Amino acid sequence: MTVARGFAVFAIAAILVGCGASSVTIEGTYPTPNVARLPLKVAVYYDPALRDFTYTEYSETGREEYNIQSGQSHVDLFNAILPGMFEEVVQIDSLDQAAGLGVDAIFEPLIEEFQLALPQKTRLDVYEVWIKYNLRLTEPDGEYIADWVETSYGKTTLESFRSSEASINAAAVIALRDLASSFTLKFANVPEVRDWLASL
Repeated sequence: MTVARGFAVFAIAAILVGCGASSVTIEGTYPTPNVARLPLKVAVYYDPALRDFTYTEYSETGREEYNIQSGQSHVDLFNAILPGMFEEVVQIDSLDQAAGLGVDAIFEPLIEEFQLALPQKTRLDVYEVWIKYNLRLTEPDGEYIADWVETSYGKTTLESFRSSEASINAAAVIALRDLASSFTLKFANVPEVRDWLASL
């Protein structure tokens, strides 16, 4: 291989690498809420769709720009807030597993939608993240208790971080903390949940 040809191959490889999508794994910390715990034993089930959740942001030409892996961050979030809300929380690997554990209910969070807004597209000096959750509460035998939607939002300014990846992570963590706050405050006031608690 000639020097010129070798350089050309190297240059093409560099371009291809440069065109690849940036990978962002959402990482953050989430405080346990300081509220009166409900005297309940609750099982929590994390569906693989939540555990492995990944969002891909595409450019206007259809090229992948960012691959955002946030599944573990959602698990970390609920593992932080649920023990602060209920007297006992057990994690189960399947919905059937709850039958013999003597739990009062099964909680199952799911992600319905994840949106990312970038400064280069919105012409605003902020990175924004929206997450739409479907939250389900059922009896141990699968009987419906409640099924409701919660949305969360987070943003960070363009100047706050040196990289887009760090800014996206920060906005996502803020959105997750936003959910933690709204979920903790609203849970007992969801009409179906309120009626179920009153019946215990």
